[in-house]
Amino acid sequence: MLDAMTPTDRLHVITGGPGSGKSTLIAALAEAGMRASPEVGRAIIKEEMAAGGDALPWANHRAFAERMIVREIAARDAALASGEAVVLDRGAPDVVGFLRLSGLAVPPHIDAAARACRYNACVFIAPWWPAIFTTDAERKQTPEEAAATFAVMVETYQDYGYTLIELPRATVAKRVAFVLERIGVRAAADRLNATKK
Repeated sequence: MLDAMTPTDRLHVITGGPGSGKSTLIAALAEAGMRASPEVGRAIIKEEMAAGGDALPWANHRAFAERMIVREIAARDAALASGEAVVLDRGAPDVVGFLRLSGLAVPPHIDAAARACRYNACVFIAPWWPAIFTTDAERKQTPEEAAATFAVMVETYQDYGYTLIELPRATVAKRVAFVLERIGVRAAADRLNATKK
C-alpha cells in the first residue's frame, strides 16, 4: 500500500493543542518502526532559552512564528527526501494557527508557505484531554489556552483543505495502532497489537 503513495501522501501530520499526547504518540510510533520528525517548536524554545533570546511563544510571537515556518519547511523537506512514510509533530499550518491564536495577522509569506507545503490530505489531531494535560519548561500554556489551541488548529487545517482525523482518548498503544492502521501500516499495527495481548 505504501508503494502506491505519492511523496506528499507519505507525510502524516499529527497536530493538536499542547499537552494532548502528540509527542508521546510520535515517540511510540518511532519505537514501532515509523520514521518520525519531532516538534520544531520545542527545539526553538530550548535554543532561545539557552541563548537568552526572545523568539518564544510567550515573548516575541512574530519572531517565534518566523523561526517556526523556516523549521517547518525544513522538516517537511527532510521528510520528503527520506522517501519513506514519516509522521511529523505539527506542520506548516500550525504556524498560521499560532499566529491566529496570538491575535496577529498572518504574513503573506507564511500563508503562502502553509499553502505550498502540502502533507497527506488527512491530518491526525489530538483532542483537548484535561486528564493528561501537564506543563513543563517549554509548555507554559494554561488549560484554557490548550483547549483554545485545539479549536484553532481544527479551524486552520480545515481552512487549508485538510480532512481531520481525531485521535481517540485512549492508551498510547491504542493510539499507535489507530494511526498505523489508518496510514496503511497494518503489519506493524498487527505486531504491536500482538505484543500487547
